[in-house]
Amino acid sequence: MVKKAVIPAAGFGTRFLPATKSQPKEMLPIVDTPTIQYVVQEAIDAGITDILLIIGRGKRALEEYFSKNYELEDQLREKQKQKELELINFLPDNVAVHFIWQHEQNGLGDAVKYARHHVGDEPFAVLLGDTVLESFTDKPVIRHLIDVYNRYEEGVFALEEVAPELVSRYGVIDGEDLGEGIFRIQDMVEKPSLEEAPSNLVVASRYVLPPEIFTALEVVEPGKGGEIQLTDALRLLMKDQPMYGYRIDGIRHDMGDKLEFLKTNIHFGLKHDDLADRLKAYLKDLVKEF
Repeated sequence: MVKKAVIPAAGFGTRFLPATKSQPKEMLPIVDTPTIQYVVQEAIDAGITDILLIIGRGKRALEEYFSKNYELEDQLREKQKQKELELINFLPDNVAVHFIWQHEQNGLGDAVKYARHHVGDEPFAVLLGDTVLESFTDKPVIRHLIDVYNRYEEGVFALEEVAPELVSRYGVIDGEDLGEGIFRIQDMVEKPSLEEAPSNLVVASRYVLPPEIFTALEVVEPGKGGEIQLTDALRLLMKDQPMYGYRIDGIRHDMGDKLEFLKTNIHFGLKHDDLADRLKAYLKDLVKEF
C-alpha cells in the first residue's frame, strides 16, 4: 500500500528570477493558491497521508506555509471570516507533512535519495513540486499510478502524449502498449531528436517507485550536467525488474516555464466563479486589440 509521497522542491527556479530570489518557485500562485498546494492536494486526494518535501536554501517559506499560523487564525475567527479560515486549514488531521534539506543541488535523482530513511522499505510516490497535473477522470493522476503499481507491484510513472516536434524537450519512452493506457517500458531516451525518438510519449513528473530505486541511485553514474538523474537510475533498475508507464488523461501544467505559468493562471482563472465572467470579457477585448 502506497502511503508516502516525496515532493522534490529544492530547485533555484532561475527561469523566474528575480521573483524567485527570495521566494520558492513552488510558492508562485495559480490565481490565489500556491503551486505546491495543488501538488500536495493531489497526493492527499490519492489517499496518501505521509508527505516529505525535499527543500533547499531559500525554501523556508514552504515550511512556514504548511505550519499553523495561530495569530492569523485568531484574527480570522474574531472577524468571523470562516471561509478564509477554511482556506488556510486545508490539511486533514491525518496527514503529516515533513521536510528535509538537500544540501546542494545535484539533480532530481540526488533529491530523491534524501528520502531513503524516511521511506524505508516501502513503495512511495514522487510528485515534482513545480508541476500540476489536472486529471480529466474522477481520480488524481498519482492515484492512477498507485492503482497500476498495486496491479503489477512494479515501478510506474506518468506518461504524456506530446506533439512530435516537442519530444526533444523530454525523456521519451519506448514501450509495449498493454491497453487501458498502460505501457510496459522497454527503454527511455533523454531529449532525443525527432528522428531518434521511439515515440511521442514523455515522462510527466509523477512516479510510484519501489524502494529498490535507492540502490540504483547509489551506484548510477552522474549524467547530464554532471548530476544524478532519476531517469538514469530508472533505466538501471529496469535491467533487473519491469517498469510500467501510465498515459495520463488530463493536462500537465509546468509551472517552471513562464509561458505555461501565464497560461495556467488564465486556465484556472476561467474556473473561478468570481473571476470567470470578467476574465472572459477582458480576454475578448484584449484579442480585439491585437
